[in-house]
Amino acid sequence: MTAVVRKQVHLAAQLPGVHNVTVWSDPRSRSQIAIDSFVRLARTAERGKFDFFFLAEGLRLREHKGEFYDLDVVGRPENLTMLAALSAVTHRLGLAATVNATFNEPYEVARRLATLDHLSGGRAAWNVVTSFDAFTGENFRRGGFLAEADRYTRAAEFLCTARKLWDSWADDAVRANVRAGEFTDSSAGVFAHRGPHFDIAGRFNTPRGPQGHPVIIQAGESEAGREFAAADADVIFSKYNRLDEARAFYRDVKGRLARHSRSPDDLLVIPTATAVVAETDEEAAAYADEITRAQVSPQTAIAHLEAVWGRDLSAYDPDGPLPDVDPEPDSQLLKGHSVFRKGREETARRWRKLAEERGLSIRELVIEVHGGQTFVGSPRTVADAIDHFVQTDGADGFVLVPHLTPDGLDDLVDRVVPLLQEKGVFREDYTGTTLRDHLGLRPRTRTSTEEDA
Repeated sequence: MTAVVRKQVHLAAQLPGVHNVTVWSDPRSRSQIAIDSFVRLARTAERGKFDFFFLAEGLRLREHKGEFYDLDVVGRPENLTMLAALSAVTHRLGLAATVNATFNEPYEVARRLATLDHLSGGRAAWNVVTSFDAFTGENFRRGGFLAEADRYTRAAEFLCTARKLWDSWADDAVRANVRAGEFTDSSAGVFAHRGPHFDIAGRFNTPRGPQGHPVIIQAGESEAGREFAAADADVIFSKYNRLDEARAFYRDVKGRLARHSRSPDDLLVIPTATAVVAETDEEAAAYADEITRAQVSPQTAIAHLEAVWGRDLSAYDPDGPLPDVDPEPDSQLLKGHSVFRKGREETARRWRKLAEERGLSIRELVIEVHGGQTFVGSPRTVADAIDHFVQTDGADGFVLVPHLTPDGLDDLVDRVVPLLQEKGVFREDYTGTTLRDHLGLRPRTRTSTEEDA
């Protein structure tokens, strides 16, 4: 009788901040800028044998009705600088950062990522994202210079160019004890790329890191984003943590890999998720409700509604019914946020229908569509739910986003991870040294030639 092979669960941690998931009012909530908070959460993730620690990015402070969107963290350290610091206080944990492909240049990004890979001993990862709007572009004096339809073509060429830079050094070009004058490879670092977005040639001055290429992550939900991930990424993030929707996304993305000569194991699907753990399922449910209502305050509920309606709705009662006015289709009260910029009239129709069917107030509706916790229950209940989600192909694992910084992962690491280990679906200890080892991905070997994008 053939034994059933159980999928291994991949876990990662994200320090919250770009979106309003943090419960600011909790007395345990601490700074989301101080290095101590980053160190504490990263070390907790490493204690739990997580694959990697992830930092998202926002290149401009979002604005709501012309003022700072004060539900976000106002200010964040630069990602790769912070991860370089964390590489000195962690030993096996992968270090992943969002770096924008619209407002950066390949040489600069490739050099910084290769440096991080060297500093960390092969633990670097790059979440490749694009920007859609002139609002963010104003910070770079390029507002509106790139059509939205071109953002993924630029990102694909950006990644192709970065790969050429990393591949401009042979795999074994630099050894640990090379001394000045002994290195004689005159071709090392020589590169050239000519394409629609980049026309550069020269000599790349940073040798290949231990992984060859950093792990590449993609977070696109659009058709172009999914195809970009299927062609070039090692990991794709997902917003789907309802099992039926997650399975559909999983099938769709994995089904695209064959036409790029890739196997299903070459791309991991890892949604973001939250977990609320308590002694009993009942206690966890009550605590989860408390957290959700703190995350979706009356102010937050109105702000979300205004982002969809494109109107000032501050006069409406968040515990009352939805407004009886239609959205303003051309108004954009929330700037710098991609979620509500398209299809707002259709979103309003869906929200109104749901509110009428369920008898929901404004705040209850926003909690229904944007709030709620992914995994809620006793340690055993949460461990079983995570395992079931992965074994039934809803995901390959999860990026866990705590509601508290920096101690929000402690319960999961101390009480749920041991049960996943007991099930045989999560590592007892790290068996490799690089992030590619943790994710079960092959090292990226040097390619001999690559056509220009």
